[in-house]
Amino acid sequence: METNKNVQSEKLYRVSLAPYLRSKSTTQKMMLDVIIAMLPALAASIYFFGMNALMLTVVSVISCVVAEVFMQKLFKKKVTVSDLSAVITGILLAFNLPASAPWWMPVFGGFFAICIAKQIFGGIGSNFMNPALAARAAIMASWPGLITNYITPDGVASATPLQLMKAGTTGELPSLMDMAIGNIGGVIGETCSILLVLGGIYLIVKKVIDWKIPCLYILTTTVLLAAFGVDISLLPYHILGGGLILGAFFMATDFVTCPVTPNGRIIFAIGCGIITAIIRVYGGMAEGVSYAIILMNTATPLIESLTTPKVFGEVKSK
Repeated sequence: METNKNVQSEKLYRVSLAPYLRSKSTTQKMMLDVIIAMLPALAASIYFFGMNALMLTVVSVISCVVAEVFMQKLFKKKVTVSDLSAVITGILLAFNLPASAPWWMPVFGGFFAICIAKQIFGGIGSNFMNPALAARAAIMASWPGLITNYITPDGVASATPLQLMKAGTTGELPSLMDMAIGNIGGVIGETCSILLVLGGIYLIVKKVIDWKIPCLYILTTTVLLAAFGVDISLLPYHILGGGLILGAFFMATDFVTCPVTPNGRIIFAIGCGIITAIIRVYGGMAEGVSYAIILMNTATPLIESLTTPKVFGEVKSK
């Protein structure tokens, strides 16, 4: 009888380590919300750029999933593709490719993103930069001509609005309405600004991402562009063009590679905005979102170390 009581008390008073927070959120549920938020923009890319946009996305997703399974089997780790993180990497990678990209480009990018930028460092939760952006940077360094071969929805090779502004040919800019709905040249996932914003709002409402990062990122970029002398009438083109909205809502907010501290996220977002504005105005490239986010990803550990609150009662040694 005494033994039964001891067993019952052990079950009742079992103690575990902190934190003692309970949540119904899981990695899979949060990733599914991100996928849902990207679906409208994906549908718009297929509408404007045709079936090649769908093909690139499917190939990219399959490549990322296969690479994830391969690496986890190789390292004798539990296969976790069901968490959907590899699917998101595949979609984001495809979103960063032009509709004219060859099929093998997302294959290379998918394996680079998962094998090199993610699994080599320990998998989800351990990578120090966004895998999709790391793959885009690798592709840009390897095949700059192919990844910048932008076409309009009617299949005509054309400069992007950011490239036109960089060259000073602002008279050829499309209308702001075309910029908003995505009827412009560029990579397939960044053109339809309205649907990207709606997807971002969905993630904010669902509390999947912190609103401060995208809002401060876009605001900082806009203010600095004006401070650097960009014509005010061109600021809407800078906001709607390029990857600013896509990067601010879907890549700068990556759970793993952005700071977890509230003040750290503010610093991170402002830093992304500063670097983006500097590259767009003073750099050789028309766009700077990808490199801005990657650079700030590498600064995340430092930012967190400087913004982590002191534990109550802790006295730091001199």
